[in-house]
Amino acid sequence: MAAHIKPLVLHAHGTSPNPAKIAIALEALHIPFEVKQWDFSDDPKSGVKGTEYLKINENGRVPAIEDPNTGVVSWESGACMNYVRRVYDNGNAIGPSGDSAQDLVDFEKWEYFLLSTLGPMTGQTNWFKHYNSQKNEDALQRYTAQTYRCYNVLEGQLKKTGGESILPSRVTAVDYHFEPWVRMYSFAGLSLDNYPMIKKWLELMATREEVQEGYIKIQGKK
Repeated sequence: MAAHIKPLVLHAHGTSPNPAKIAIALEALHIPFEVKQWDFSDDPKSGVKGTEYLKINENGRVPAIEDPNTGVVSWESGACMNYVRRVYDNGNAIGPSGDSAQDLVDFEKWEYFLLSTLGPMTGQTNWFKHYNSQKNEDALQRYTAQTYRCYNVLEGQLKKTGGESILPSRVTAVDYHFEPWVRMYSFAGLSLDNYPMIKKWLELMATREEVQEGYIKIQGKK
């Protein structure tokens, strides 16, 4: 199928976790794509807050995808991931690990937990650790504690699979959602000492071809 597909365009920034998850999913499905890099500025031509990019994504964030095969433009990583699955994952290679209503709900609840909670809490931890113009230890401690709370939830889930995958049976797009955010633990000043299942899962994910190739595409280097 991929031989007849025009390459999708994935709009990204090399250090941002959200485009990486889409690149990993596209690699897993063997869908051709090209990466267009943007910077975090309001430059009209190169910045995510510039006029050129805002025509693609009114919210001025990465990722966004443009699909020349369908004419569809999507942004927000959850919407991008689910678009890719609906259109290109005809064999359910990265979707829910079963066919029951519970399997679908389990897929969605872990996806939304990352999108609404673990990802944003990690992002705030990073912000107050590295980027806030004035030190704010109260905010940093709050978001650090909340990120660790999310790790506790994830650790409990991974115990059910021995650290092999977040959902039972196999790696899915849920794992792709989590991997770029959890991989940032050290940058966020966090430790995995109390999370052996997360550590095992993260190490296993790093060995997967789609993960390795996804980062090569996003970062633009071998």
